[in-house]
Amino acid sequence: MCGRYASSRAPEDLAGLFDAEREPGAEALGPSWNVAPTDDVWAVLERADRDTGEVARRLRPVRWGLVPSWAKDPSVGSRMINARVETVHEKPAYRRAFTRRRCLLPADGFYEWVAVPATGSAKAYKQPYFIRPEDAGVMAMAGLYEFWRDPSVKDDDDPAAWLLSATIITTEATDQAGRVHPRMPLALDPGDYETWLDPAHQDTADLRALLHTPADGRLAVTPVSTEVNSVRNNGPHLLGPAAS
Repeated sequence: MCGRYASSRAPEDLAGLFDAEREPGAEALGPSWNVAPTDDVWAVLERADRDTGEVARRLRPVRWGLVPSWAKDPSVGSRMINARVETVHEKPAYRRAFTRRRCLLPADGFYEWVAVPATGSAKAYKQPYFIRPEDAGVMAMAGLYEFWRDPSVKDDDDPAAWLLSATIITTEATDQAGRVHPRMPLALDPGDYETWLDPAHQDTADLRALLHTPADGRLAVTPVSTEVNSVRNNGPHLLGPAAS
């Protein structure tokens, strides 16, 4: 799974990298080296303008943890941070979004943990690893997004009436990442961005073909400080080397 990641690039940089416009009036999100479920994160998505019908690519905040439109309340999102690539097109919570509401979630890299047993006087603990592209480029994690209508807000035009949330698609881990954890986020190749984001492209077989296992040899795995184990900690120091 992917339960924590880092996203420190400025929105201006992300907009340029993904050829997207920043959503007008969107909340400004600061950098985070410890993104956790239910946090607001940057997403790249394409939607048709309600007035003109013109499709535009936008960079906008979403809440991490998908809340289906039929959910009774948004708390379900905390349990829907990941969607397995093997079944994402079939599961009731994801299948409509898979055909119509796909996005990219930019990341510097992600964290996974390995349990270290107690030895002598040393207590057992979980050692975090930071996994990132070897070239330190951005990871464009494949995601799905959904709108949830808050029934307590009467006016449809009130921004508070709508919650925009997303999930990360995961696949079997490869190369060094597979030695840490069996699952990992599925990052798309730049050549597949256009097809993946296009809301008019709804052929399930074509879309699934984009979600292939990443090639070996692209990821660097580094043991990092156990400070990242707490969601209260944040900052670039979390990517520092683990204490020996």
